[in-house]
Amino acid sequence: MTIDPITRIRRFNRAVVRETGILDQSYLGRGRPLGPARVLHAIGSDGAELETIRAYLGLDKTLLSRFLKSLQDEGMVTLEKDETDGRRRIAKLTEAGRVEYAAYNALSDAQANATLSRHPRAEALLEAMDLIASALGRDDITFEQVDPRSETALYCLHEYYAELDRRIDIGFDVNLSADPDATDMMAPRGTFLLAMSDGLPLGCVGLKGTDKGYAEIKRLWIAPSARGLGLAKRMMEQVEAAARDLGITLLRLDTHADLPEAVRLYETSGWTRIERFNDDPYPTHFFERAV
Repeated sequence: MTIDPITRIRRFNRAVVRETGILDQSYLGRGRPLGPARVLHAIGSDGAELETIRAYLGLDKTLLSRFLKSLQDEGMVTLEKDETDGRRRIAKLTEAGRVEYAAYNALSDAQANATLSRHPRAEALLEAMDLIASALGRDDITFEQVDPRSETALYCLHEYYAELDRRIDIGFDVNLSADPDATDMMAPRGTFLLAMSDGLPLGCVGLKGTDKGYAEIKRLWIAPSARGLGLAKRMMEQVEAAARDLGITLLRLDTHADLPEAVRLYETSGWTRIERFNDDPYPTHFFERAV
């Protein structure tokens, strides 16, 4: 027997509708449908500009206005002019709105924990959710320049190091590589980029400044859930643009034969194979590109 893929997708969609309460007129029992509840959550404790809310939720202006009006009528939200730009308006939660915001968060957390507790392989369930969220949100990924010592950057780097240790035949110890603390991947010498999806990191890449007439691209990592979506190529384009902004005209990078997808990426995106240019003990392939 072969089950039609469309049937499987529609079954999944119906399960999500039931689980999330999309059709409920009292989402999580708080007296309002999901739409206004999501707007309230998007405003958050610090408030948010209306266009930011609209873009984040994918709402048209008319529907957002209707949801905001219902929340204003309930005394949950106020609208104010942006002090720096009178054409923009900021939505802020009232005290009652902050109480609702906290209540929704607590109920949502409880619902999520209940979902995980129903499945004997919670981590596999989370991995499946990550895969689906990455596929559905591929066009909404953003890129941020961050300090490589920040918590989110360190998470990505540790995942990257752990993967290298698993995949490279001799293992991997970052302390044996050059610049283990990524201090040369900070302005004004370089930069460090994260790919973000709705607050969660999906990848990282560093631009390491040098005094040798070139800069190096280092530590390109993509989360397993986002692989195959073209994100590595997009991150390379972003970091190359950052290099041009810093006045860098020549880039180099290295990789290992046990990472064939990385070798293939560089070979098919305009990089030229060159001789070894460093004494790092791990790489086996070396590339260069003018930008």
